[in-house]
Amino acid sequence: MRAVIVAIFVAFLISLFVTPVAIKVFTRLKAGQPIRAEGPIMHQGKKGTPTMGGVVFIVATVIAYVAGHLALTTLPEAQIAQVTPTITALVLLGLMVFSGAVGFLDDFLKVRKRNSAGLNKRGKLLGQILVGAVFGVVALYFPSTAGVTVGSTALSFIRDINALEVGKVASVVIFIFVVMATTNGVNLTDGLDGLATGASVMVLAAYALIAFWQYRHWCADTDYARGGAYCYEVRDPLEIALIAGAAAGACVGFLWWNTSPARIFMGDTGALGLGGLIAGMAMATRTLLLLLILGGLFVIITMSVVIQIISFRTTGKRVFRMSPLQHHFELAGWSEVNIVVRFWIIAGIGVAIALGLFYSEFLASVT
Repeated sequence: MRAVIVAIFVAFLISLFVTPVAIKVFTRLKAGQPIRAEGPIMHQGKKGTPTMGGVVFIVATVIAYVAGHLALTTLPEAQIAQVTPTITALVLLGLMVFSGAVGFLDDFLKVRKRNSAGLNKRGKLLGQILVGAVFGVVALYFPSTAGVTVGSTALSFIRDINALEVGKVASVVIFIFVVMATTNGVNLTDGLDGLATGASVMVLAAYALIAFWQYRHWCADTDYARGGAYCYEVRDPLEIALIAGAAAGACVGFLWWNTSPARIFMGDTGALGLGGLIAGMAMATRTLLLLLILGGLFVIITMSVVIQIISFRTTGKRVFRMSPLQHHFELAGWSEVNIVVRFWIIAGIGVAIALGLFYSEFLASVT
């Protein structure tokens, strides 16, 4: 627990105090966010606000992970193996960093071209597929000495559903789809000041709790499992909790500057980085289908875009004034702050329901 707390605070402090430096640097480099002309008119006032702020909390998360491992050096000799970085960390941080790199390329092109086009859709999807494929393969084809992989060959909800065994190749394909869905879901949500950041904090904090609970009830803990107690078959849950906690702490520090009126945007760098990490968390904790509830806000906002596209292409009519959904409410007269706070409430409800389902499954199994 000590390592997780250290990682959270280190990430928070780095993000809190480095973000204003990034604001000055990106402003000097004229890395301002281009605003699409067809967007809500009130957004034109945000033109020129520095973007690519996701670089700060991605770097803060990686540094905090190292700090958390330094804290682990105080463990007793019997637990010292936990100090060594793992394949799990490589997968999770790799997903965050390289998904963020795809987003960074998109942001860089937007700033350079001085328009909101950026990387074309095909290029962005290709990058997401490549990142998902590489780390999906690593997660499924590199087992630990105990034979446990980061990912699973079965679909999962609270844990693996053995009846839904799909094999390694199909699992990698499914994971690629999850990476694409989460990165685009967070990206679509990132349309108002602090909206995606605050929602991501809740989801990542939930994964930190889930992973730490799995660590406390871990099948690899021979003393715990020997008693026939209910346990979780996952790999390196303490690593997962440490990284999720660090990312949540980094996002809280960033939110200080990203909340309305935002002085910096996370950009696609941050949105895709967070989406990649969240996808990795769902895989590593064996809660892939639970992510639909845990990330309920991202699902709702993504579906609003899907519904709008299908409706317009089939009937020529729009269901919403504008998609994603948050812009519909802007055009309906809601203030930006009201939309963000109410959407945070929706995100919190999804997280609460998901955690309730996770814990109730444990209670049902031990009673």
